Amino acid sequence: MRYKTESIQFSFENNAGETLSGRLEKPKTEVRAYALFAHCFTCTKNISAATRISRKLSELGIAVLRFDFTGLGNSDGDFANTNFSSNVEDLICAYQALEKSFEAPKILIGHSFGGAAVLKASTVIDDVKAVVSIAAPSDTSHVAHLFKKNIDEIKSEGEACVLLEGREFLIKKQFIDDLNENDLLNGLKDSKKSYLIMHSPFDNIVSIDHAGNIFKSLKHPKSFISLDNIDHLVSKKEDADYIGEQINAWAKRYLDINEVSHNKPKLEGDTQIIVESREGKLFTNNIYSENHTLIADEPESVKGDDLGMSPYELLLSSLGACTSMTMGMYARRKGFNLKSVKVELSHKKDHFDDCKTCNDGPKKLDHIIKKISIDGDLSKEQKEKIYNIAEKCPVNRTLMSEIIIDSKLMD
Repeated sequence: MRYKTESIQFSFENNAGETLSGRLEKPKTEVRAYALFAHCFTCTKNISAATRISRKLSELGIAVLRFDFTGLGNSDGDFANTNFSSNVEDLICAYQALEKSFEAPKILIGHSFGGAAVLKASTVIDDVKAVVSIAAPSDTSHVAHLFKKNIDEIKSEGEACVLLEGREFLIKKQFIDDLNENDLLNGLKDSKKSYLIMHSPFDNIVSIDHAGNIFKSLKHPKSFISLDNIDHLVSKKEDADYIGEQINAWAKRYLDINEVSHNKPKLEGDTQIIVESREGKLFTNNIYSENHTLIADEPESVKGDDLGMSPYELLLSSLGACTSMTMGMYARRKGFNLKSVKVELSHKKDHFDDCKTCNDGPKKLDHIIKKISIDGDLSKEQKEKIYNIAEKCPVNRTLMSEIIIDSKLMD
């Protein structure tokens, strides 16, 4: 199921009272789960990997907050005064802000150095249930190789300007010291959360050995997904979509985020369908059967939210599905080589001035048009027989018969 989504600005404060800039990608319908996404070293929330993976997850019903760490992107603060520990603190602040405004995130997702940050944060945020690392290093000091030419200057002078991806950053000695003091794997050994490690065996920035080290340090439940030839920065949209889809599929096993609403009413007696309006929505309704859930709505052109088919579209869908099923069943029974059936339907109100069936003057009649296409190795006679059976489908007969609708107001 694909959800209609929206992207909203979401800012919050870090421990120093500085404003961090975030973007919340969320479904317009009810959210199945909330997640936090941590971007890679010196990147921002708008890097393509963070943006695309977050949006794919929101299409699948998982709301994702991605944000700029202190001193990066649109967030306040001085990057030179940050370090790995402060990144973890920023993640905790983001968790608390999301919990206060919406719901506590159940999933932590981190890419590259952000993956190391979420692994560390997972050991101190008790209520997180699932953790995903994408191309993450297994030791925080690995990031120091990006400015190894400047290490001596940083140690002797206390700081140095470092060129990273064409941009200058001031790196202080406290940053290096903090990297060396953090033992990432030791903190993971006692964690009881569910972990998913995603890594490419051909990653030329963070080698696959790091994924092996992380995986070996974890207790079950833990999972590993090879990203094959996906590059470290996940620069292709189809690769980001794949990662989002895999996270969604994996998370279903460990979190209570199934497609069907957990508040689904119980069908009792002769009841076959329950339709419930959604609070705060003009037209949106949940439709429940014994085993399935649908959404009915109206298009945005009439101030609906366009989260599902309109009532007339559902009516035509019912007729079309029943028509196709009846034709297929008939063909199988007769042994005809029917490959497929396509039914195109439309509905309109026609005004008949001299309608033979109208007893009280001119009126508009409902007019449903069915255009049926039949494909298969069939003779003309066989096609005619399959076509003629279409009018005998149960829903078609119901719509053509006199219908009694008995309404009752329930207490």
